[in-house]
Amino acid sequence: MSEKERRFQFYGRRKGKTLRPHHAKLITELLPQLQFDPAHFDFTRKPVRLEIGFGGGEHLAHQAELHRDIAFIGAEPFVNGVAKLLAFIEARNLQNVSIHAGDVRELFDLLPDHSLERIYLLYPDPWPKTRHHRRRLVSPENLKQFHRLLKPGGLFLFASDIDHYVEWTLFEMRKVPGFTWLAESAGDRRQPFPDWVETRYEAKAKREGRMPSYLMFRRD
Repeated sequence: MSEKERRFQFYGRRKGKTLRPHHAKLITELLPQLQFDPAHFDFTRKPVRLEIGFGGGEHLAHQAELHRDIAFIGAEPFVNGVAKLLAFIEARNLQNVSIHAGDVRELFDLLPDHSLERIYLLYPDPWPKTRHHRRRLVSPENLKQFHRLLKPGGLFLFASDIDHYVEWTLFEMRKVPGFTWLAESAGDRRQPFPDWVETRYEAKAKREGRMPSYLMFRRD
């Protein structure tokens, strides 16, 4: 195992069902055009937002269509999810999305300090078993990176339907200096973020009786 593989050991699936022919074509032809390249990315031209683990791309495509004056970077290792986002990009003619088809941690050291306006982490894998908690993306190491990457006043937005992960996140955020939870009452966590779009995963969670929480933190 290489040093990079040891540092960024990946857990989870990278590919699901066989891609439909058009999705496979998008992976082959469109993805190379949209691959995020930090060496040639202009972080000064417009505000930049990062979505970690964009799943099927519904939220990222919605935000990119709504805010065409903002640059979006999406990181997702699951090939089928990448293909779905590419289909949204093609259908909606989105010109403001770059994609890292891999583990977001591979990007952290490549991104400049204070380069991001927002970081979204929406419905990440909760890794519910205690022995797997160290795999969670909300960790002291990653939160320190979020603080470095966000501009002063920038936002970290977290959503989950798993109450234990929500409490875990609130606990971990209190351990990292430089963030303020933007909640004025206990009920605020049940209010979706501005410009929110409900994804299929969220709708399924609600049908099964799991209520989402939405946590917004400001980088001080």
